[in-house]
Formats: sequence, structure tokens, C-alpha cells
Amino acid sequence: MDITKYNRKTSFQAFGVKTEPAIILIHGLGLCKDLWVDIVPELAKVYHVIVYDLYGHGFSKPLDSEASLEIFSTQIIDLMAYLNIKKAHFVGFSIGGMINRKLAINHPEKVLSLIILNSPHQREPKLQRIVEERADQVREEGVSATLDDALIRWFTEKFRLKYGNKIALVVKWRKLVDSKSYASTARVLALGVNELINQKKNYKIRTLVMTCEKDSGSTPRMAREIARDYNCSELVLVPYLRHLGLMEDPRAFLIPILNFLRGSNKWH
Repeated sequence: MDITKYNRKTSFQAFGVKTEPAIILIHGLGLCKDLWVDIVPELAKVYHVIVYDLYGHGFSKPLDSEASLEIFSTQIIDLMAYLNIKKAHFVGFSIGGMINRKLAINHPEKVLSLIILNSPHQREPKLQRIVEERADQVREEGVSATLDDALIRWFTEKFRLKYGNKIALVVKWRKLVDSKSYASTARVLALGVNELINQKKNYKIRTLVMTCEKDSGSTPRMAREIARDYNCSELVLVPYLRHLGLMEDPRAFLIPILNFLRGSNKWH
């Protein structure tokens, strides 16, 4: 991947041609910008691709206050200003899909389209309690406290057994995270969906919503509900895979994303 650059607090990388439409990729909790390594090369043939680390993740600076969707969406706006990007397509994975939804609420004029991958919406009470308990656990015990269980939720058993190097990479990313920032961001993942539910529909924003059939935290039901929040939306459910199906089968995501983006360009 390209040389890492910094915008004061944010570590980012840029690919492709600056004169092409921009696409900004937002990773999930405990991960980093390298999540996108398998899909960036194809996207960069057509777009100006930006990947970056959330505050407290990868090589970005730690948070200096409690995390919020507002802070993370403002991080993107600041990065766009630094790069002189007026509008962009936004691809968000998990909490990244919450961040790009928040950005679209606050700054719809900045959005060419939204792509929301494996991202949560309103949870059933039992699942909500579980997610909040995980957030409390990492605050008390540290970033590795929930990792073993997470790997089981995120990957199929076949993949975990066959691709230990990929699993080790995810473990490495988790260990790069600032512990206080992680705990604070985990709380946003748990509670931030309340800011997104029943918001005014973004009728003019084309949206692709994707998740995996076996994703227990960002379920197909949630994906359908997110898609209903947007008047111009498409829904794709990836069979069999779990939360990090994006790593397990990148092309299952890349092909629908490229097809959607081609349609978005015509629409604009």
C-alpha cells in the first residue's frame, strides 16, 4: 500500500488519481485502514481512494475526549478539507457504517453515495445487553478481553483453521489500538445506533447496504431496516459468511460495490 501520511491526528493513505471521484473507506472497531487491502487495488483503477485510521486506531492519535459519532464524522470532514475533497462516496464497515450514516445526516452535501457494510441498527433487547456488557468488559479488562470470542463471531471455522495468518493480522490490529480510545469507541458501537434510528430519510443519497447471512451482530434484519431508511437503496446479503466476511471473501463485496458505484456515477 502507499506511504502513510498524517493530517495532524489522522493517519491515512491515498491511491488512484486525484482527479477521479473520491471514495473514503472507514474501518471498524479494533481494526485499521489495512482492512481494505484486498479491495483497494481495483477501486483505485477508477477512483481516488482514501483509507485512514479512526482516532485511537492504527497510527492515528488517541482520542483526547470521549468518543462519539460526531467526533468520528468530523474527523472525516477535517480530512476531506486537508485533501481538498468536496464530495465523496463513503464506505463504512461496522461502526464505520454508523459513522458514514452520521456524516450523511450532518453533511448531506458532502455525500455522493453511502455504502454500509455489516453495520448495526436497532438491536433486540437481549443483543443490546450483550453488546453493552462487552463494552463494559473492555473498559475494565483491556482491549484483548473480548478478542477470542470476537474471532469466532467474525470468521467461519473453516477460515480460522486454514488462514491463521489472517487471524494473526486481526490480532495485531487490535493490539495497535489505544486502550482508552478502544473502550470509549466500543461504547459508541453499543449505544450510537440510537442516534441513527428513525432519522429523516436521506431521499437524495443513493445507498448500498450489505451484510452477511451469519453475522450475529449486524444481522440481515438490521440491514433490511437500514435500507428502508433510504429511498434510493440497494440491499445485498452475502450467504454463509460472518461479520468479517469482507476479509474472508473480498470479491463477494468488491463486485457489488463496483456495480453500485457505476450506477451512482451515472445518477450524479
